[in-house]
Amino acid sequence: MLLYRRLLLAATLLAVLVIGLGAYVRLSDAGLGCPDWPGCYGHWLGVPEAAHEQLAASQAFPQQAIDTGKAWKEMIHRYCAGTLGLLILALCLLSWRAEFRQRQSPALPTLLLGIVGLQAALGMWTVTLQLKPLIVTLHLLGGMTTLALLVALLLRSQAGAARPPTTAALRLSAALALAVVVGQIALGGWVSSNYAALACPDFPQCQGQWQPTMDFGQAFSLHRELGQSVDGNQISSAALTAIHWSHRLGALAVLLAVGALGAVLVKTGCRQWQVWAALLYGLLGLQIGLGIANVQWSLPLALAVGHNLGAACLLTAVLTINLRCQPSRAADPAPKNDLLLNTGSSRG
Repeated sequence: MLLYRRLLLAATLLAVLVIGLGAYVRLSDAGLGCPDWPGCYGHWLGVPEAAHEQLAASQAFPQQAIDTGKAWKEMIHRYCAGTLGLLILALCLLSWRAEFRQRQSPALPTLLLGIVGLQAALGMWTVTLQLKPLIVTLHLLGGMTTLALLVALLLRSQAGAARPPTTAALRLSAALALAVVVGQIALGGWVSSNYAALACPDFPQCQGQWQPTMDFGQAFSLHRELGQSVDGNQISSAALTAIHWSHRLGALAVLLAVGALGAVLVKTGCRQWQVWAALLYGLLGLQIGLGIANVQWSLPLALAVGHNLGAACLLTAVLTINLRCQPSRAADPAPKNDLLLNTGSSRG
């Protein structure tokens, strides 16, 4: 179990890094730095940098201008994601060992491995379908799902630990906050994948108005290409405004739902829950501050990546509260050999 827990912790930390790198690649317009998949201009290791390599790459991909900087960003992200996939494969294999299955079901690690396989396919389609917004958004959600399942496994590996008291109101508030945060992450992914982050360049108003011109029908048409409407024309500014404005409304919903959860945690009078409430309020304030700063300062790369990582942290915190609200599991049963030894010693 010690090896399993170490691998699990390493995979969780790497998942956070992969989410951050994915945001960095997307926001620095390096998502198509490599026009093929899984290699880069046919290279499995590295990118074409020598003159003869670039000549061969330009002949193989004449429609693609070679930018080694963007290519390296994309490949570093792929290498980290591939390493994460190998760690999760190792976790899944360990979970199916007989001594492990006596303690925990391998269902969740197996599901996680399936999610990683789907993530790999989405990563490929992101390139082959030329950053189609639906695929890019699903890829982001897949990364967040991977992190969430790893966090759930981490908490499950600590089964038997004492948990703070809970109430029906706390469980309901936590579940509502989780649903709202997940919805907001999906909206944030839709904003990013449609490059609508600066559709409203001011705050708190949008384009100097409280009700700017918006086209929600075109904004949330899922089956369309990047920068285009369903009929193939250029997507309108009204549609981009609707996407951005929806994300702001989602932020308000998160403020209310997570704020209410924090209030319920404080009201319990439990010291552990009050610490979680302080953490929630800190993450919530940071996320709102980063969102406003991104608009006010025209989306600086560092703040935009930080906003993505902040969403991952807020999701992790709210998910952990939800899981800690569940009835505690019994401690892991001792292995059969240990039981026999204990029985023998008691007879002696």
